[in-house]
Amino acid sequence: MILPSDLEAQHVGTFWLLDLTDALPPGVVARVPVTFQRADIPELARAMGLSDQAEILRRFAAGKQCYTGKVDGKLATYGWVTFDKEDIGELGVSLHLQPGEAYIWDCATLPAYRGQLLYPALLSYILAELRASGLRRIWIGADADNIPSQRGMVRAGFHPVADVLLAVPSGPHRLWLRGCPGATEQEIQDIHAAIFGEVREI
Repeated sequence: MILPSDLEAQHVGTFWLLDLTDALPPGVVARVPVTFQRADIPELARAMGLSDQAEILRRFAAGKQCYTGKVDGKLATYGWVTFDKEDIGELGVSLHLQPGEAYIWDCATLPAYRGQLLYPALLSYILAELRASGLRRIWIGADADNIPSQRGMVRAGFHPVADVLLAVPSGPHRLWLRGCPGATEQEIQDIHAAIFGEVREI
């Protein structure tokens, strides 16, 4: 979609991409010893601040995966991965993935462990696992004001593809995408089609 004017929109986030068919960047090493593995459900529920395990079990039943990093035996960081469709509630849209793609989302590092490069190290681990399983492209998103998350994505090798803009005031076509410098036209069209279900001019 063509945005009438950037003055009429609010930049709320950005979609980033990493192509696994290229050589992976060097893996990020955390500043503290960390062990990465698939999630342990009870411990993950506590880390996510959930009162029970129902939401985690629902995600697993839908085919989603979760990876965690432990420091001194305690869960310090985690991130979820989807392989087909993921609802992005805060934007009111769904991301429809193509075969061979995955979307990393709902990542967090617990406050006591921040500043130790655990997030980009977790991303590096997830990327290596997904590449080994035969996937070719990985998407991830970040809020516009989440600078630490964006830095972690850059460290892990992602590049920005499209900014998400919300029309102000909100109207029938309230969501827009704006291609990022350095992204290819094909990448921009691909994320547009993944969200809107068709290729449109951006």
